[in-house]
Amino acid sequence: MSSDPGSPIAVAGEARWIPPLILGGAWQMAIDEWLLDTASMPVLRLYEWRRPTLSLGHHQRQLDPHWLPLLQEGGLDLVRRPSGGRAVLHAGCLTYALIWPDPPQRRQEAYLQACRWLQEAFAALDLPLAFGRERAGLAHSSCFALSTSADLVHPDGAKRIGSAQLWRGGRLLQHGTILLRPPIRLWQALFGASPPDLPALGLEGDALVKLLRRMGELHLPFARPGMAWRNQPLEVWEREAIAARLERYRPAGLSPETPASC
Repeated sequence: MSSDPGSPIAVAGEARWIPPLILGGAWQMAIDEWLLDTASMPVLRLYEWRRPTLSLGHHQRQLDPHWLPLLQEGGLDLVRRPSGGRAVLHAGCLTYALIWPDPPQRRQEAYLQACRWLQEAFAALDLPLAFGRERAGLAHSSCFALSTSADLVHPDGAKRIGSAQLWRGGRLLQHGTILLRPPIRLWQALFGASPPDLPALGLEGDALVKLLRRMGELHLPFARPGMAWRNQPLEVWEREAIAARLERYRPAGLSPETPASC
């Protein structure tokens, strides 16, 4: 690009929007990691989980013993994330994932920049969010039991969004859970406490997705004036490649997840 201040502004490349998918946990995690490994441009997607699912962080090796009956009863799926962090219950929530090919190498700076679009979206709903201030630790099995500098909280401290990262070859996958209406009884059964007491959003469904997408296109750190956003669902060859990864995310000793179509 010319450094002449009078020259026209160039179109700053492309980014990809993948329309929302409702799938099982192994599929969702496989899609996120596959995009990190293969995407040729930045990617944003929002998605939901086909069934209530407990996801474990990549390094979280032990299950709380009282989780086993809930899993064995068949009302809860279990999956391992490729990213770190503690356990997350995916139910009554919306999940986001973004692929950032050239993030700043300081991880905390990457979190600050990669969460701005979420802060802008909630500010548009008159619900400002700030970063948490607690230190990460292993005392709690639940991701939402703490609010660290990777999380976004309401002014009263209620945690709305928990995020995690996976870095590979200088590229970043950041994905996270946006709590909407978490199921109180299941949350209590898993974590021995109630979910955060959250204010109503005033938007739901397609309207909420539309707002989040618009704020992503405006405020994601890789967004630039003139950037073209491609609305591109997963293609058949992509689904086939992703399917080959599914076993990576199914913790050993449990029945395989029923195959799903994208």
